[in-house]
Order: sequence, then structure tokens, then C-alpha cells
Amino acid sequence: MKKQLFTGSGVAIVTPMHEDGAVNYEALGELIEFQIGGGTDAIIICGTTGEASTMEDEEHLAVIEYCVQRVNKRVPVIAGTGSNDTRHGIMLSKGAALRGADGLLQVTPYYNKSNAAGIVQHFFAIADAAGLPVILYNVPSRTGLKLDLKVYQELAKHPLIVATKEASSDIGYIANLAALCGEELAIYSGNDDQIVPLLSLGGIGVISVLANVVPQAIHDMCHLYLSGRTQESTAMQLKYMELNNVLFSEVNPIPVKEALNLMGYAAGPCRLPLGPMGEGTREAMRQVLAGLGLLS
Repeated sequence: MKKQLFTGSGVAIVTPMHEDGAVNYEALGELIEFQIGGGTDAIIICGTTGEASTMEDEEHLAVIEYCVQRVNKRVPVIAGTGSNDTRHGIMLSKGAALRGADGLLQVTPYYNKSNAAGIVQHFFAIADAAGLPVILYNVPSRTGLKLDLKVYQELAKHPLIVATKEASSDIGYIANLAALCGEELAIYSGNDDQIVPLLSLGGIGVISVLANVVPQAIHDMCHLYLSGRTQESTAMQLKYMELNNVLFSEVNPIPVKEALNLMGYAAGPCRLPLGPMGEGTREAMRQVLAGLGLLS
């Protein structure tokens, strides 16, 4: 198997904002410490949950740089630098490499979507230019593109394309992916309600939204399973299903930022076009957090 960036729980960390929409770096630092203190195995910065799609390039790279410096080698930092424009993706990825990121998260091209040959060339070009390990990100619900398994097989031949974050929600498809690519491409769950199912197919961890709220639990869930304590891990998956459901009751990251606000962290609002959480779903969130003893 190719050398992996991490095994276990990587958090797709939120980007805290002030009320005017500016990045709240002090709050980001507090959340990074919360994650490392809770056993999180890697920080994924500027992903979907981090609202990277609203960031200008300079800001995007500044947030990556702050995270790298704050983490200070305690865990790997993986930078979301995906784009539907290969030149733009190369620029962001080279910038992340220069700022000390340990690896890259690369979403499939969205909107223009591309054909098979273009997808392979796109990811190969970014990996070659940045020189960092790449985790692919397959999330058809957001991009409109589901990677063909034969394309996955071709991508896995690149020495720097080491893993994928699978958020297709299609267990049969993921099983076929694992069978086809084997040790050439590690698999992380991209859905918190499927951590244990993905681990049962040979996955090595998760890139998690839920870990923003309960980092220790998601770390433990992964490592219990990987150490052979599968029943305990499964019990944890089921224990946190209600929390997971409410965290995805509206578009991510609206609920998870609200959860962190309720817990006493200054996550702040989302940037438009993501609006505030509805009162009904917010109250449901509050009740679930209270039931788990997570309110400040």
C-alpha cells in the first residue's frame, strides 16, 4: 500500500467567521486545539465544510498557512485546493505546498464535469505540479459527477494519488472500488453515517463533519474498529446517528457551525448564499446536544 497521510479520523474543520464574514483566526485556533486535544488524526482545512468555495485565493491560502503554523506538525494538515479549472487547482495546490501542507484534498471537477480523459489529466497535472500526496474527493451530490470505476483505477496508478474520500453514499459502488483498486488506493468515508460500513470494506478512516463536534468519539470509533473491537465501534456509530442526522438536517456546514456556536465556540455565521439555520431545526439540534451533554 502507498504511504498514507493518516489513519483514523480526519476532521473537515469549519472556518469560523466574524459577523461581517471575515475569518475569525482566533476562533479557528481554538477549534484546532479542541480537535488535537480530542485525538483527531488529521486536520482537513478549506474543504466544503470550511466554506472554501466562498474564499478568494489569497484568503484561501492564508487560512491554510495559519492552520499549518498552528498545528505545528502535531498532526497532518491536508488542504482542500480543488477546482474545476486545472490551472486554478495547480495554483492553489502549489501555494498550499509552499505554505507547508502535508497533502491535498482534490474534489472532482464540478459544473463543467469533464470526460474521463480530462479527469485523469486534471488530477495528474495537479499532483505532478504540487508534489504532495493527493486524496481524491468523490461527492456526486455536489459536483454532478460520479467517478467511473475505470477512471478510479487509472488515477490509482499515479504514485502521489494515495486515497479517496468517498461520499457517493453507494456502498455497492464503493465495494467494487475497493475490489478493483485494492492497496493502490485507500478509502476514507466521506459520510459520517457510513464510517463503520466503509471500514468493513477495508477503509482506513473518515474525513468527518461530525468530528467538529465530537472529535474523541470519531477518533475512537475508527481506532476501535481498526484494532478489532468491531462491536464497540458499531455501537458508537449507532450512538451518534441522531446527532449525525441533525447535523445534516440542513445543508452542510450550516448545522455544524450552529452546533459549535451552541457549544460555546465562536464558529459564527456561514457566508451567503448559506443562510441561518431554521428555528425548528436549531431547537432539534439543541435538544440532541443537550442529551449528549455537549452544551456549554
